[in-house]
Amino acid sequence: MPDRLYLSYRIRGFNDQTMLRQFEKLLLVFPFSRLSQKSALLRIQAVEDAEPPLLEQVFTEPVQPEAVILACREFENADCAYRLEASWDLWRFEHDWEIAPVPVAFCCFGPDFVSGSDDHLRVEFGLDSQFLPQPGLEKTLYMVRSNIRSLLHFVHKADDELAVESRRLWSESGENFAERLQGALAEAE
Repeated sequence: MPDRLYLSYRIRGFNDQTMLRQFEKLLLVFPFSRLSQKSALLRIQAVEDAEPPLLEQVFTEPVQPEAVILACREFENADCAYRLEASWDLWRFEHDWEIAPVPVAFCCFGPDFVSGSDDHLRVEFGLDSQFLPQPGLEKTLYMVRSNIRSLLHFVHKADDELAVESRRLWSESGENFAERLQGALAEAE
């Protein structure tokens, strides 16, 4: 059963003065889609997720992180959360393998925002099946390995740019994704 895949960061010295700079660093190293025909959406909320958005703004892809951060600065506050829904290009199987835009979301939680978690920055990669071999599909190992390389390349670039206190790649079910990936790759080979 596919599970949702996340990357969470806790940042050293994270506060209302540094949060948007760290968010910008994360966005600047991400390979936004060049193929997407859709628009990216920035949503800013105050206090908690149940509150109505303070702002919803559309951006053309590929996203320009500087423009996103400029919009965020208008609502810069310790009790705000910033969410950018965009896409990146990965191998995907529809009727055949093709590189196509895949949804991804970025979140920055202000220190006083009630998020229900202790992470400062989060990336939501969608279903983990994009990074796991699919039994019975031709070329699945090659394509999935390419997607994994893209994921790891982004994570390493983000690690280099951010003041990382801790990082965690996790799935919605709480399963260890690295162990699940190793098991799936062993089965597929």
